[in-house]
Amino acid sequence: MLPSLSAAAVLLAAVLLPVPPSPSAGCSAPLLPGAERQQAACLADLTTAGTVASGHTDPADWAGLTPAGARNPSEVPGIQIDGYFPDDSATNATHGWNHDSQFVVRLPDRWNGGLVVAGSPGVREQYANDFAIADWVLARGYAFAATDKGNVGAAFYRDGRRPGDAIVEWNHRVTQLTLAARAAVARRYGHPPRRTYAAGLSNGGYLVRWQLENHPELYDGGVDWEGTLWHPRRPSLLTFLPPVLGAYPDRPADVVAAGFAPGSEFLWDFHHRVYWDLTQRIYREELDPDYDGPAEAGTPFCAPGTPACDADYDYASRPAAVRAAIARIALTGRIQRPLITLHGTLDALLPITQDSDVYAEMVREQRRGPIFRYYRIEGGNHVDGLYDAYPDRLRPILPCFRAAFTALTGWVERRQAPPPGHTVARPPAGDLANTCELAG
Repeated sequence: MLPSLSAAAVLLAAVLLPVPPSPSAGCSAPLLPGAERQQAACLADLTTAGTVASGHTDPADWAGLTPAGARNPSEVPGIQIDGYFPDDSATNATHGWNHDSQFVVRLPDRWNGGLVVAGSPGVREQYANDFAIADWVLARGYAFAATDKGNVGAAFYRDGRRPGDAIVEWNHRVTQLTLAARAAVARRYGHPPRRTYAAGLSNGGYLVRWQLENHPELYDGGVDWEGTLWHPRRPSLLTFLPPVLGAYPDRPADVVAAGFAPGSEFLWDFHHRVYWDLTQRIYREELDPDYDGPAEAGTPFCAPGTPACDADYDYASRPAAVRAAIARIALTGRIQRPLITLHGTLDALLPITQDSDVYAEMVREQRRGPIFRYYRIEGGNHVDGLYDAYPDRLRPILPCFRAAFTALTGWVERRQAPPPGHTVARPPAGDLANTCELAG
């Protein structure tokens, strides 16, 4: 559960809390201020090429997120620190700790002066970004830090007392880790990071948006890979998933009317079985638990007309308290640091017209367009792993994320403006798992 700590209080707690246990013998590692537990290891390779074998990551955390043909760098020696911050929930069983607010921090021996911070996508654990983000930035000399967001798993909504508490905690935990990781970097290398970037996909992308809107003092910029949109008066999964659950498979036109792209039909069966129903029920339970009374997260795959069925959920008719819960986690579009957003045109979980198209308009309404770039990736889907099943129709976003991160650092550090936002065309051929040109 989220403790009531402001950013300033987190820094104060770093001074007042007892010193955490010493790192493992033979490995001199900096301590993360405020951590309740941490253990360090000096590793010959901080990337997944080494950490899978050494047991310092969990491939299950990133399963399905990246294409099988993606090539990642390796042989990045340095220090890994695993641990957790004080918390009273226990949904994360990693390391047998049964303790939430777990984190991983990696400090390469050859440091370029930068730090990249990420929150996990979906309701995954702290290693979920290891293949998609950590390997690549570590090989370029960045320190890397990631958090489990304070609660994990499909029952994440059990954490907290008020509707929205679990997601409110996600934002806090990213802020908390950023402050602690910056301090650890300063202790390890002798000075704070010269540049700090936020990066993430799906819920991790939402966290990037929120941090750049609310804590610009901590970051120099961010890359948002298909972030989730929350706003009480804008589209969200609580508005577009229920009609889809009621319409599929008998009324495909209604699925398109709900915002899903024509041409994405080949993805719908998988998303219906794996994502749509579960996603609607668990996020609705987090933000509107009274809809199904004492039941918990509704009835899986219920038929329309069943009492309290999520296929019949009508956000517009729900009490004002539901919109108040969403307002607690809402985005505004008022980014205060450079942001690059990527979103696939065939996203079949968070359809682009209901998500990043809307967020881009929010940014423009806040007159933040000069520090924003938005690239719509033709053929991109929400999870790159599906590219392996449909290589003729999809394209992975992973290499476009790497191109966007490179563009962001050039923008921030060398004032090299990225290409204007546009739809990035899908090449008819080539190594799509490893190449992407944002200019077009």
